[in-house]
Amino acid sequence: MNTVNGLPAHVLLVHGVVVLLPMASFLLVLTAVWPPARARFAGPNAILSVATLALVPITTNAGQWLYGRLPHTDLLRRHSELGDTALYAATPVAVLALVVWWRHREAGQAAGSARTARRSFLAPENQVVTWVIVALAVLVAGSAVYDTYQIGDSGAKATWNGIITSAPAPGGN
Repeated sequence: MNTVNGLPAHVLLVHGVVVLLPMASFLLVLTAVWPPARARFAGPNAILSVATLALVPITTNAGQWLYGRLPHTDLLRRHSELGDTALYAATPVAVLALVVWWRHREAGQAAGSARTARRSFLAPENQVVTWVIVALAVLVAGSAVYDTYQIGDSGAKATWNGIITSAPAPGGN
């Protein structure tokens, strides 16, 4: 998908990544830290995170198509290089969202099971594992949000640098 209704697909798809990756990151931290949120949002966030992960290569491929049709400036090269890191930011968010959901699911199954000695793969009852996941979630989410900001900022600069002035256009306000 290179164009949508005559517009480059990248300029439309990028808005999905810019909104959904930080949202999935926020929900990752929320579900890792707060059990009531985990009960309500761990499953939906796992789906959101995986969908966002799938959207990233679609968006970057559309961006590469667009890159091939624009003059290559230093700002555009920088944006393209940073855009290639989005997959590395989205992947750990999706993996940890799946881990948080799976642990919550296993904890619910263990609580409902007559067998109290059931061994759980991700050990939902293990507080050390829980705190490691919380720490990883905070680091991964913060990194993903920062990466999204860096990519978006470089794209905005590549697009708008030198085009907008503080003086109004003739006939403008």
